[in-house]
Amino acid sequence: MKSFYITTAIDYANGSPHLGHAYEKVLTDVIARFRRQMGDKVYFLTGTDEHGQKVQASARKQGVAPQEYVDRVSAEFKALCARLDISNDDFIRTTESRHKTVVRDILQKLFDRGEIYQAEYRGFYSTRQEQFLQEKDRLPDGSWPEIYGEVTQIVEKNYFFRLQKYQDWLIDFLKTHEDFIFPKYRHKQVLEFLKEPLNDLCISRPKERLEWGISLPFDENYVTYVWFDALLNYYSAVADKGLWPADFNVIGKDILVPPHAVYWPIMLHASGLPPPKALLVHGWWLQGGAKMSKSTGEAVSPLSFIDQFGVDAFRYFLIREMNVGQDSEFTVEQFLVRYNSELANNLGNLVNRTLNMTTRFAAGVLPAAEVTEEPERELHELWAKTRAEVVPLCENFQFHTALERGMAFVNATNAYIEKRAPWKLGKSTEAKDQALLRTSLATMAEALRLAVALMLHVTPSTTRKINEVLGYTPGALWLDELVWGAKLNGARVAPALVLFPRPTPPAKPV
Repeated sequence: MKSFYITTAIDYANGSPHLGHAYEKVLTDVIARFRRQMGDKVYFLTGTDEHGQKVQASARKQGVAPQEYVDRVSAEFKALCARLDISNDDFIRTTESRHKTVVRDILQKLFDRGEIYQAEYRGFYSTRQEQFLQEKDRLPDGSWPEIYGEVTQIVEKNYFFRLQKYQDWLIDFLKTHEDFIFPKYRHKQVLEFLKEPLNDLCISRPKERLEWGISLPFDENYVTYVWFDALLNYYSAVADKGLWPADFNVIGKDILVPPHAVYWPIMLHASGLPPPKALLVHGWWLQGGAKMSKSTGEAVSPLSFIDQFGVDAFRYFLIREMNVGQDSEFTVEQFLVRYNSELANNLGNLVNRTLNMTTRFAAGVLPAAEVTEEPERELHELWAKTRAEVVPLCENFQFHTALERGMAFVNATNAYIEKRAPWKLGKSTEAKDQALLRTSLATMAEALRLAVALMLHVTPSTTRKINEVLGYTPGALWLDELVWGAKLNGARVAPALVLFPRPTPPAKPV
């Protein structure tokens, strides 16, 4: 089995989870589940980033110790993973000893090699972003972008990592590894960023200003800069497992440059470690054209949708609606359109028809298909085309299009039922009509089985429930499950299954 190591960004433990966190976890989970279905031995990591000035300030504001504060926030993110049916193999916290040991070890090695030095810094500092700023970071009118919050001038001694030394190496690496960043246009953005000279990276904060962090092994009067600490989680979690490098670090576009596309590969290269094989960069969920933000009160609580519509409906919407790498507008109205038209009316309708008619006309036992005429041939051909398209689409992260193709097949199956009209055939005593009835029941059930097999990595619970009511247990090889056959012959179905009930009163989650 081929190993496949994938990570989310670890979530900053300075507030409760929101829609953006939920999306990144679901997207990464869908990729991980798909790769398992394709036969890979997957290791899936997520977790929380728990050090830094913002965490220290939030803990003080609440009158609790930083560790108590991050314990509580980290528990919220763990609970979100469980609620979203995330299949992560590990959950790392940067306050764990396994992580701190690796960070201190790498820092010491870099210091011993002369890659870290001490110098005085004079300039600007953003507390919100916990980073030093340059004049070039100002807006044309001389002000600082809102993202930096309050910016102050400081003078202090700190330790610096020789980032600039590796700029040419990074440029050459990016030019010779054109698939390092997905989507590819982000790759070009990073090269554009690197046209400007890099500054060496300040990787420490004096304890008199910040106590909550990992102490530098070579100077206990300082703690490690939160980004230098946090990025190393991807490696520290598997340092003793032989899984490095990661196949994909899945991140949001706001932390691509400079943290993941500049700091991260250079840190690894200077430490004698290979960079991850690729970065997968997703977009933002927008509301009214602007990024959802918990600081502006516009972030939607993912749990409200899960509680009201079920976890699979929520997962389906996130993956169906957003093209990986692009931004997408979120509205409750669009959620309800997807929920009602695709899940309830299309898929839910096919499930209900299949169970109801098999119970009514075949005593709940699925018969074998006996006839292959034009309606069956059309559906068989559409399935062959759908199957051939969907697997490559998923391999290239086009999950939204893959779901669209799958729903088109479900829609075609419902159209097939209208053509065959089993309710009419059931009234006939003619042998030919009875054969057509048995064929139509077998065909619609097999089409349903195939359609939900395509959705397994997106809606695992729904696929499992539908297989159960079809009286079917899937085999070990997922690709074999995508072959049209007679796997359901003789299976006993349940009389009914309500998967996607209509919301009443009309749902308006906030």
